[in-house]
Amino acid sequence: MTVADRTALSGARLVLPSGVVEDGRLVVEGAVVAGVGGPVAPGDLDLSGFTVVPGFVDLHVHGGGGASYASGVAEEALRVARTHLEHGTTTTMASTVTGEIDEVARQAAVLSELVEDGVLAGIHFEGPFISHNRCGAHRPDLLRDPDPALVRKLVDAARGRARMVTLAPELPGGLESVRMLAELGVVAAVGHTDADYGRTLEAVEAGATVATHLFNAMPGIAHRAPGPIVALLEDERVTVELINDGVHLHPSVLDLAYGTAGAARVALITDAMGAAGMGDGLYPLGPLQVEVKDGVAMLADGSSIAGSTLTLDTVLRRALTVNGLTLPQAVAALSATPARLLGLGDRVGSLEPGKQADLVVLDSAGYDLVAVMRRGEWAVGGTFPRVGTA
Repeated sequence: MTVADRTALSGARLVLPSGVVEDGRLVVEGAVVAGVGGPVAPGDLDLSGFTVVPGFVDLHVHGGGGASYASGVAEEALRVARTHLEHGTTTTMASTVTGEIDEVARQAAVLSELVEDGVLAGIHFEGPFISHNRCGAHRPDLLRDPDPALVRKLVDAARGRARMVTLAPELPGGLESVRMLAELGVVAAVGHTDADYGRTLEAVEAGATVATHLFNAMPGIAHRAPGPIVALLEDERVTVELINDGVHLHPSVLDLAYGTAGAARVALITDAMGAAGMGDGLYPLGPLQVEVKDGVAMLADGSSIAGSTLTLDTVLRRALTVNGLTLPQAVAALSATPARLLGLGDRVGSLEPGKQADLVVLDSAGYDLVAVMRRGEWAVGGTFPRVGTA
């Protein structure tokens, strides 16, 4: 990797908070964006024909590159983060999966060190505090009610690095745990739940601010029983996660959610497991086995979808080409909105002076990934011609 002590990217289409700028210029000094605009100068990197967007922020990811965060092995966690970085994710959460409380606590202790090292943005506990009826790819016998003492045990094991906990608020202790998490500054997410409309509203009032992969692992919408989906979509305090792989959600359903919530409340996620960036085969997901065929991850017994094989560069292309989002809309859902939710909006999520120089260079024709910069270092690519040189 090459460090950009001071360099300028010129001639690219830039996606900025103010909109899209053609033939733009972005200056990087060390690890941060130093400026946007100004005249092209000899020695600038010539990015004519490319599009530059902020680095992606993934709220919800379990694995990739054949590795898993739930392994509790630092080397595997590093491989996951590296795999997604190579696909444009410059800020990533580490999502666990249901296991024995003590084992998940051990995993959290390992992952917290990588948060302290700046590799990860935080830890997301998905399970074991979820509904048996909506457990999906979580082992039913290991599920627990969200007793605040048990929830606190996991949060404490993360040593201040827990950023989100997914739970089912209808279970005993659910609302109390939501209130506790909100007081601790940890995001409470409603997911893998059988809650009705009223209980979901209670959870939001108690402090829940995220819908974990909306539509998946929760009751659908019925005309007399709107359920959690309507409650989560209609409340402006809630950010909704959506998995845009064409498997978890029909494109029209994603369009409906996006049209209802808007760019400021949609976070496009991967929910990726170990097969992301890999091929078909058998992969572990916590204590369960997952079989991937044709890029679709299912529990080996065929009973449930088991995460995705997505990377966020694929999510971006689908948002643009399948769902017809504009470039600023798609970029907000992949960068600014999740960054703001995590309390990191002052550092990442947009191309602005003073923020980290986290960016993705895309081919402007098909939006294929060409290069990735994280904190001023080229992690992928970065070899471009210079202005004024032969």
